[in-house]
Amino acid sequence: MISGDTRSDWDEDVLKVEHLTKTFDRRHILEDISFSVGKGEVFGLLGPNGAGKTTLIRTILDIFRPDTGTIALFGTTFSDDIKDSIGYLPEEGSLDKEIAVSECIRYFAELKHVEAIDRKMDAWLEKLDLTAYRDKKIQELSKGMHRRLQVILAVIHEPDLLILDEPFSGLDPLNTKTLKDILLDLSSNGTTLIMSTHQMDEVERMCNRILMLNNGKMVLYGSLDEIRQQFGLSIEVRYEGTLPHIDDILGINDSGNAAELIVEKDADTQAILQTLAASVVIRKFEVKQRSMNEIFLEVCRR
Repeated sequence: MISGDTRSDWDEDVLKVEHLTKTFDRRHILEDISFSVGKGEVFGLLGPNGAGKTTLIRTILDIFRPDTGTIALFGTTFSDDIKDSIGYLPEEGSLDKEIAVSECIRYFAELKHVEAIDRKMDAWLEKLDLTAYRDKKIQELSKGMHRRLQVILAVIHEPDLLILDEPFSGLDPLNTKTLKDILLDLSSNGTTLIMSTHQMDEVERMCNRILMLNNGKMVLYGSLDEIRQQFGLSIEVRYEGTLPHIDDILGINDSGNAAELIVEKDADTQAILQTLAASVVIRKFEVKQRSMNEIFLEVCRR
């Protein structure tokens, strides 16, 4: 099920992981994980809860040490010399609620040796609609505002690699779009993004390639097109009557007068249409690639 690593657009690896294994209490959390991420790529890290995504991120960031395997960042092992080149947005972060927003940003910016802090701070506060809260205490922020502040802390030093764990958590649709636009703008300017998320629609809009984990193992890896091709086509049918038996149907979800047919990628869809039309009245017949959400659910069920 795992696809090959066929990349043509990214000649330089920002991250290369080889045969990574991590255990806790003799339980494999990550088992023989190998993948790479190229410079400027938007890379999706997917999987159900408990799949090992956060453990993988923390191992990449040297918070955890692997039991076996190697991790190369910018062609070398993790060290203090490359810390300032990495930004990290955790799924949940704890900040001192008693300090002002500006004080918090300044503290993190100084840790990352940022120059012209005030100018960059003001620019990011404006981008994320937090200017009015510049001198407010963090405890006065809503959950969504708190998340936007965490985004600023992750990008204020203009990292070459930005790792995001559930970046859209706690954001409404408007702020989700704002953050997505910011991330795509960073990518277009050369920042490499690794994004762990459950939001498959954002994966389809943003990611060049993905790695999917399940129970600590690699189950999908490659470009979206490569992965979709492994899972056939989806035919959406609206009809009147009783659906006939059709050969070569891999699966069917029938809700009565509407059905989704799963077929092989090289199926003769015109022949399927003719077979259906001979038995039922067709109101709609649409052939499309399967969505990443459908693929995600199918892999998890397996």
